[in-house]
Amino acid sequence: MASELLADPFHMMCNSPAPEPTKSGKKSWLELRKAVRDTRKVITSLASSVPSQFVFRKIHTDTGTLTRLYFLGVPAKSRENTFLYVDIPEESVEPVPYLTWKQLLHPFQMMPLSGHMSKQEQLLRERKRLGVVGITYFDFVEKEGKFVFPAHNSMFFCKDDDINNDEALFPEVVCTSSYQTCLNPMFCPSNSDLVAFVLDGDISVMHLTSRCQRRLTHVHKGTGNLSDDPISAGEPSFVIQEEFDRFTGYWWQPVKKYLENGHETYNILFEEVDETRVDILHTFAPTTDNKQMDMYRYPRAGTDNAESTLKIVEFAVNSKGQISENSEIKTMRTSLKTFFPWMEYLVRADWTPDGKYVYAELLSRQQDRLALVLIPEDCFVYESHEMDISTLMSRIHVLVEDQSDIWVNVHNLLHFFPQEKDDEIMFLWSSEKTDFRHLYLIKSRLQHMTESVIDFERCTFDEYFKPNIIFEVTLTSGEWEVLPKEFFVDEEKGRVYFTGLKDTVLEPHLYVVSYLYPAEPIRLTELGFSHYVSFNNDCSMFVTVYSSLECPPRCCVRRLTEFNEQLSSEPLGHLIKPMDESEYQPPILFDFMTEDGCQLYGMCYKPYNMEPGVKYPTVLFVYGGPQVQLVNNSFKGLKFLRLHTLATQGYSVVLIDGRGSCHRGLKFESHINGCLGNVELEDQVAGLHWLSSHVDFIDLNRVAIHGWSYGGYLSLMGLAQKSNIFKLAIAGAPVVNWRLYDTGYTERYMNLPNINPSGYNEGSVLFYIDMFPDEENRLLIIHGLLDENVHFHHTNCLVNELIRSCKPYRLQVYPNERHGIRNHDASEHYKTMVLSFLQAHL
Repeated sequence: MASELLADPFHMMCNSPAPEPTKSGKKSWLELRKAVRDTRKVITSLASSVPSQFVFRKIHTDTGTLTRLYFLGVPAKSRENTFLYVDIPEESVEPVPYLTWKQLLHPFQMMPLSGHMSKQEQLLRERKRLGVVGITYFDFVEKEGKFVFPAHNSMFFCKDDDINNDEALFPEVVCTSSYQTCLNPMFCPSNSDLVAFVLDGDISVMHLTSRCQRRLTHVHKGTGNLSDDPISAGEPSFVIQEEFDRFTGYWWQPVKKYLENGHETYNILFEEVDETRVDILHTFAPTTDNKQMDMYRYPRAGTDNAESTLKIVEFAVNSKGQISENSEIKTMRTSLKTFFPWMEYLVRADWTPDGKYVYAELLSRQQDRLALVLIPEDCFVYESHEMDISTLMSRIHVLVEDQSDIWVNVHNLLHFFPQEKDDEIMFLWSSEKTDFRHLYLIKSRLQHMTESVIDFERCTFDEYFKPNIIFEVTLTSGEWEVLPKEFFVDEEKGRVYFTGLKDTVLEPHLYVVSYLYPAEPIRLTELGFSHYVSFNNDCSMFVTVYSSLECPPRCCVRRLTEFNEQLSSEPLGHLIKPMDESEYQPPILFDFMTEDGCQLYGMCYKPYNMEPGVKYPTVLFVYGGPQVQLVNNSFKGLKFLRLHTLATQGYSVVLIDGRGSCHRGLKFESHINGCLGNVELEDQVAGLHWLSSHVDFIDLNRVAIHGWSYGGYLSLMGLAQKSNIFKLAIAGAPVVNWRLYDTGYTERYMNLPNINPSGYNEGSVLFYIDMFPDEENRLLIIHGLLDENVHFHHTNCLVNELIRSCKPYRLQVYPNERHGIRNHDASEHYKTMVLSFLQAHL
């Protein structure tokens, strides 16, 4: 679950004439729309050209080594993401130069001629929270400068092979489909002429030189009918994408093998997903097709999830680049579920770097147990072969296991080192077992604690698969968090670089620690900013995108330096030039203590042109749920555009990260455990009252609560439970009943409905329906009709109950929008409507 997505930030502004002011002193609809556009213009000018998805490339030339940095960005006078690059100076000079962006690709038709994305691409963009158009994903081969990327039903390829030629390249279309989207293309790591991708629910592969294409798996029928086509290969289920952030379902083996006839064989590990038992939801979608209905596999809390099975597909390629017509599938003769009956989710999988093992991270249904499992490649056998259960069991090992009486948050922090002994393996791992996420160096022995074949009278599966840890070294510790998304390992120097919150919970910074000689981590980025970094392969250079509340995003390439055993960095070049900030007014940070002694952080936008002694209507903008941090020291640009707009129109806007939000430790997050909707508002109200007692511009008699998704849910709860505090509520895409939301999210925080029925009942908005106010114009509900995440059925249930209880409400439906409002026209209408509603009734 997440807050609403943004509309395309680069939509060109309309040059409509200025509206005439009204005589009443209140602004007309056209005046409010102009305010929305004006604010958008200011904020977009400050934050619209931030580069992302950086990859470094070292190029050896006759005159030395050139480092080229590629990234995605929006060129001047364009609105589509594309490939850009800069060449990085070899030496640091003063003043630090601003590097000139160069376009790698000629402009080309990335949007389909119809102007509409396929349903597959729309849904993947929703899962990834993508708001921009153009290129949003690519795979890259550093040595050869090859790129492959999908764009609207097609797959494109380009190669930057002439570094002396600055002319933009024309990408080649290498695969296209008139009815399906080529998803998630990836180069083979041992042969960059091979690219795999998912097409219509199965895995295909193409040889870029011969243009030979083969379908490798044949599990999806492609009928378009969900009820009789439940199996797919290489594509994760909805819950895995939405709640566990895994967007790929296949993984190339890092090495290839050679046959006696000179042919090469390749293996791809893949996930086969069977959704036979997952409920199909039918939603009203009048704009999608002539049927005016849409269907989704969607597991609601307490119902069956998709079933995942790991398999390997093997295929051969001859010297001419022709791919064998017959691929072979290899499976484990006994399922992982047999050995780990508690497993529900396959949250991570891949190969070890040497290609000898497959690893899988298994998570329990209640998400209180996570195991990292190592599986030798030869445990997967051809369909004609057999392997008895005892042999298979003896080959599989659990390397480490995390258990919690709260829940286990999934992460991406895993790095395997080369094996020095066949019966040992060493890796970097992270865990929240001390309440805060920290890094550990672990060596495990690939021997079971008991080597006897399992005997259920003497030994259970749990006892047999117990981790056999030789040693575990704590690399970081303390009441602060290592961020879970990514880290960078320098095996040559024995260092790991990571992003964490050691100095302040409000600013992510880059740190380094030695895993050979652990000591206090060293910070490598400047305080006063929030940093988001990417490294080159040898960890000698990094790029940071950084900002603060007062400072729009900046970007700098830096080289690591070492003097007298002191590690630091020096700037090589800037990628973003300073912008005119004269029209921008940043929010202010504040913190306060709750009655029971918990420090919380908040943020406040003051009304523009504020007059001393005047109290202003206030909007409490709320999310309030887990996995989100609204308040930190980073630039609040496009994501918080509407809040700037509210401030320009004379509203004070308040945001508070209460208990249950992220980055404060597992215990802090667990404040909501089992009782969603019943504790979050106390921290929000406490912060609002604290702020009003320390500033003189908050009017507590005119407070509106507004949020999206979980924030929409709390907006409804706020009006129902605390109607004496909140005069208005504006609820966007709200959850109404947790029994209607998905398994992965809901059961993590609420357990299963049959185990925690009272929590589900008391966490439902419908439980408080009679407490909603009887006055008109206090409740505005907003929802996209095509929402496949928090389905419109939530709002439908709410409206039915409001009608039954004869409670007044207003409803705004967006027929073409999903969970996030991303269409420019709908986004502008939504922001204008909110201003109009607040002006009229707050």
